Amino acid sequence: MMRRFIFLSSKPKLKPKSSSNFIQSSSKLFTTDYLSYSTDSTIIPHSNSPFKFLRRFSSVFSSGGWFSRAARSFCSGAEAVVSRESMNYDVVIVGAGPSGLSAAIRFKQLCSEKNVDLSVCVVEKGAEVGAHVLSGNVFEPRALDELLPQWKQEDAPIHVPVSSDRFLLLTKNYALSLPSPFNNKGNYVISLSELVRWLALKAEELGVEIYPGFAASEILYDEDDKVIGVATNDMGVAKDGSRKDNFQPGVELKGQVTFLAEGCRGSLSESVIRKFNLRNKGQGQHQTYALGIKEVWEISGDKHDPGSVLHTLGWPLDHKTYGGSFLYHMKDRQVAVGLVVALNYENPFLNPYEEFQKLKHHPAIQGLLEGGTVLQYGARTLNEGGYQSIPYPVFPGGAIIGCSAGFLNVPKIKGTHTAMKSGMLAAESAFRMLHEGILMEAYWENLRSSWIWRELYAARNFRPAFEYGLFPGILLSALEQYVMKGRSPWTLKHGKPDHEATNEARLCSPIEYAKPDSVLSFDVPASLYRSNTNHDHDQPVHLQLRDPQIPELVNLPTYAGPESRYCPARVYEYVSDEKGQPKLQINAQNCLHCKACDIKDPKQNIQWTVPEGGGGPGYSIM
Repeated sequence: MMRRFIFLSSKPKLKPKSSSNFIQSSSKLFTTDYLSYSTDSTIIPHSNSPFKFLRRFSSVFSSGGWFSRAARSFCSGAEAVVSRESMNYDVVIVGAGPSGLSAAIRFKQLCSEKNVDLSVCVVEKGAEVGAHVLSGNVFEPRALDELLPQWKQEDAPIHVPVSSDRFLLLTKNYALSLPSPFNNKGNYVISLSELVRWLALKAEELGVEIYPGFAASEILYDEDDKVIGVATNDMGVAKDGSRKDNFQPGVELKGQVTFLAEGCRGSLSESVIRKFNLRNKGQGQHQTYALGIKEVWEISGDKHDPGSVLHTLGWPLDHKTYGGSFLYHMKDRQVAVGLVVALNYENPFLNPYEEFQKLKHHPAIQGLLEGGTVLQYGARTLNEGGYQSIPYPVFPGGAIIGCSAGFLNVPKIKGTHTAMKSGMLAAESAFRMLHEGILMEAYWENLRSSWIWRELYAARNFRPAFEYGLFPGILLSALEQYVMKGRSPWTLKHGKPDHEATNEARLCSPIEYAKPDSVLSFDVPASLYRSNTNHDHDQPVHLQLRDPQIPELVNLPTYAGPESRYCPARVYEYVSDEKGQPKLQINAQNCLHCKACDIKDPKQNIQWTVPEGGGGPGYSIM
């Protein structure tokens, strides 16, 4: 289990590993795995605390330090304004996913090679590293081979090589076999959440400081609009904005270089892209997205075929909607099954969650899952814009890396290896900037001369080919894949942005979905339970409406309330108010952090912001 540090928590968030984690004190009010807080306003770091900044910033914990002043303030019930403490690093990374951890590891490798002591901090909003990480995942080890060549000898959680690779076109009752375009020879079926936890251990061994449970909510700028770091959000704030007894001010993490590695549709990344007009400075086209919904099942041993990979196109989606399913046989009799639905679908009555439930009843899938048990459920959006949608990744003071920039290879359905490589390239540029004075802009040039660029350029026409529908898309993509081999003299453009693609309800037919049978298909509450999603109910709603009237005045009458269907966690539902009128209710505690609402809302009225650190899903094998 990854380590978590709690500044001032009224109760431990993790069970203690042993009684030695606790300092015995008659005056102690409460304790965590690594800290105790006593009645004399003293913060006591435990002797086994792994966090270097407890030593580096030991003055913070003195009787005259900030934490003591803050503690006295809110313990006495005062509502005094408390300034945020600041912590300084050479490199600050937001997000402990594949790209962020690869950047941290590569940077510290270079420090070791050049005998230079530079500090790296990684802040992660999930309660544990890997808690918010979800992917298919058939893993291509190319970037890992470059980053940690000895990974096979170092107990990496990569054990199941791809053994077979099938591709089917589904109709309602049949499956037509097609040539597989994926070429997964040499790849592995893995859990990405397990892999990032292993990467985090490797990063810590090199001296990287990783802080799960802290949500970076704000970009810090200097007077010249240069990014100088990030701030985490305040914790212990009630829904009405008042401070609770466990109030904890956010912390400013300042760095000479800041990397944004938040994953798809990162909130800070999007704000920086808009502020510095990075989309137009890059390849110029808008990003387009899909929503991936996934379950991990445990099935009987006689049905399990480790390394078997299946992808499908077609049913249950209509011919105008791009998407497909996957089914991967993992280790330990586990299989990952999921459906990916492009968010530029037209019919507002379409419900991606219900389409996924329907998928599991197809004859090609049903027999495998029958008699099995669902272990986990989750959902996440993914970038599908590819080459055309890559923004200029460098901003004053840092860079955007990984899926925040959008390096997914759509025909491969893989982005982990490209995300990792982008983090490595950014780390190399940052090290040269800090050590040799080379401009950070070298990251853009190195990116364009890397295998990432060649790979995405060759795949650039696959996704936009499906703007013309399923069968034209299959023909055009086959032409690109097998005839032109990525060397077409043209580059196709994406269609409308996803939110603009939604048609008015009067132009579409409602879709009736069958009730779940609780054997293969399930209702949303049952699935949410399996996602381990948890938020403190008494905190400000992190899903903000720019105009509170749009749901009732526009979305419901014009689009039949699509937010009640595109969300895979039933965060949004229309209920009757005291006058019997429909009113949008936001169940923010259900949020899976998938970002679909931020993308698909027809009027872009929903703004996704980070909740308290540590909230959200708790994935372990996704």
